[in-house]
Amino acid sequence: MKKFYYDFHVHSCLSPCGDADNTPNNLAGMAFLNGVRIMALTDHNSSRNCPAFFAAARRYGVVPVAGMELTTSEDIHAVCLFETLEDALAFNDEIDTRRVRVKNREDIFGEQLILDENDEVIGHEEDLLINATTVALDEAPALAAKYNGICYPAHIDRPANGAIEILGDFPHYAGFHLAELHDRDKRDEYVRTYGLEEVHLLFSSDAHYLDQLREGTDNDFFEFDEDLHGEELVRKKVFEELRQYV
Repeated sequence: MKKFYYDFHVHSCLSPCGDADNTPNNLAGMAFLNGVRIMALTDHNSSRNCPAFFAAARRYGVVPVAGMELTTSEDIHAVCLFETLEDALAFNDEIDTRRVRVKNREDIFGEQLILDENDEVIGHEEDLLINATTVALDEAPALAAKYNGICYPAHIDRPANGAIEILGDFPHYAGFHLAELHDRDKRDEYVRTYGLEEVHLLFSSDAHYLDQLREGTDNDFFEFDEDLHGEELVRKKVFEELRQYV
């Protein structure tokens, strides 16, 4: 068996709070150096840097996953992951119709850069990406599933945009059996306090800077057969594992 270390929550320079150095190539390169074999790009309310990230990841032998960190109408963050780039971009187009449009103030929030596979700027997102959409948390899983995606609450142990902080409890009512913790040391406390015994917990970086990216550790991995090769096969196997919990 072979360990495939992962990080499913990473921001590029498209996210207004993401550092300018978080280009698709830099993210893929750091994943390779850190021993992370599978990485998802999950910018705020957009997947428009995923095509460039896919091209960059392939150059480094990293398995890319296209995603988004959706901000729900309750101002809760949820990670959305898609098995194909095409599905992620189709989901992106639908979310574009559900965004509340406010012009970005680059002097306050920073630039929102769309890059090509060579990290050249090909566009700017003019409207702020971090504000809430009109998608409610309990609507989000079905909306992601419409595009063959998986959706789960992000960083439930954080006060900013975490489901527990905003709702006062874990959103069991929405049928989530998968969620993200940022701090692994809080696992037992959160399982006990919020009744998460039947919830599978993932740990990811939510990196906005390159030095926040996770490194390969003995805790954050999938274990697959040694002979499992090829980006599509690995990604398919990852989604088979995750779909056990949705």
